[in-house]
Amino acid sequence: MQGGKQRAKKQLGLALVLLGLGLAGCSDSSSPRSPLVVAAYGSIDTTDPAQATTVSALQLLSALGDPLYAIHANGKIEPRLATALPKLSGDGLRAEIPLRQDVRFHDGSRFDAEAMAFSLRRFLAIGKLSYVVGDRIEAVRVLGPYRLGLKLRRPYTPLAALLSSVNLTPVSPRAYRQHRRSYLTGGFVGTGPYRLSFHSSQLQRLDPFNGYWGERPRNNGLALVSMGTSTGLFGALRSRDVDVLLSTSLDPDQQRALHQQAQRGQLREGAGPALEIGYISLLSDRPPLNNPKLRQALALSLNRAQIGRRVSDGLRPPLRGLVPPSLPGAVAAWPTHNIAAARQLLRGEGYCGAKPLQLNLTYRSNVPTDRLFALTWQESLRQELGDCLQLSLTGMESTTAYRQLGDGAFQLIMLDWIGDYPDADNYLMPLLACSKAKGHSCLVGASASSGSFWAAPGLQQQLEQTEKLEGPARIAVLESIQRRTGAAVPYLPVWLVRPRAWAQPQLSSPSFDGSGRVLLSQLSRRPQR
Repeated sequence: MQGGKQRAKKQLGLALVLLGLGLAGCSDSSSPRSPLVVAAYGSIDTTDPAQATTVSALQLLSALGDPLYAIHANGKIEPRLATALPKLSGDGLRAEIPLRQDVRFHDGSRFDAEAMAFSLRRFLAIGKLSYVVGDRIEAVRVLGPYRLGLKLRRPYTPLAALLSSVNLTPVSPRAYRQHRRSYLTGGFVGTGPYRLSFHSSQLQRLDPFNGYWGERPRNNGLALVSMGTSTGLFGALRSRDVDVLLSTSLDPDQQRALHQQAQRGQLREGAGPALEIGYISLLSDRPPLNNPKLRQALALSLNRAQIGRRVSDGLRPPLRGLVPPSLPGAVAAWPTHNIAAARQLLRGEGYCGAKPLQLNLTYRSNVPTDRLFALTWQESLRQELGDCLQLSLTGMESTTAYRQLGDGAFQLIMLDWIGDYPDADNYLMPLLACSKAKGHSCLVGASASSGSFWAAPGLQQQLEQTEKLEGPARIAVLESIQRRTGAAVPYLPVWLVRPRAWAQPQLSSPSFDGSGRVLLSQLSRRPQR
């Protein structure tokens, strides 16, 4: 523990030394003219929206760029670089989007339909998440100087939500001309309220962009410091070495301590919409978990409320669906805790007594809550159901686990997911879609790459149907999909995670947008009394 503190101190010290070398413009971090020092977990290795996938990188890009549409914390979609919602053709296969005419990139070049088309085409060609867009957008067209046209592969009613993704923020064609088919990892030229004046994996300096078309930032700039340990993050905020902490990667007891400090008025806390789900993927296409009754028994054995209290002191509420409850179409379709029913199912399948069901749960060793969850569930099963079901545990670093996920390497594995944009489709498709199935086994598709390999007749057609529908008709199909999935239990939803941020008491409370990202431009120092 002491070694971790020393490494974190050196890491923070390096970043602050860089600030002192002229990057900050002021050595007194309490001065109203100095940048706010914001700490977050994990390094940022790329600032290219076509390459960025981590929470920290997307948080950074949300301050440097603008999407066509933004989603408020209340879920309302607002045009940003667009001036109205997409106008769809009668067959739903073409969309026309009017664009703002008063926007400049950080390099002074003009934002227009050609620039937006350049950025979308570039993302479709090289974006790491290009399949999210490419499965829906076939072609991008320029219909006029400030009129963008999209040709869709099939009707897609949540199009505006898709176009709110920070990965689709436009970049300057002038600056990225030599990077149409390659990444620009160390810089960024967009249209947002800040421009990037310095970048390394551990430190990014953001200066207000004087030519910004919208509301100017309420601070004099930001220094984003990346740190690699929970202890370092916690200590840096407690010692006032940083102004703001953006992290859900803290150890649960540290999050609880900061939450309690905020309740006492010693810190200012903000919480965003609960859009991240924690869940367990069950290997559903091979023994023993190809037996749906055994998967149902597992679902009945999980005491979410008890585990949530023990692991997070209630900061992570229980979840019984794959879609966050705040989104239209969510439904609590998974069984509740019922040990007697679990025992009955296990006995009916020949287990209990001399032959308990033996399963292995893999947890990500670098995610503190994973290990705590695994140990808590293991102990709960030992006490309540030990004669019928026994759980062994394996810890594995997350990147190693992700590489093996699509190989069917794990009977049970703890994972999490947050949609690229807040819509039910962006939770169900990435976990349930299957382009090639045989019976109840998915051979090719998202279900296979997510480690479950579960399929059901007609399910893919239902998923695609939700893309064409709106209103109550769409919600009815979304709920039907979840009820089918909840009865089959290829996944086991566990809890919801709200993003949180803490600020020193002299600052404003952090606020979040509807995609769960801190609105960095709204951070400010409170007037001195």
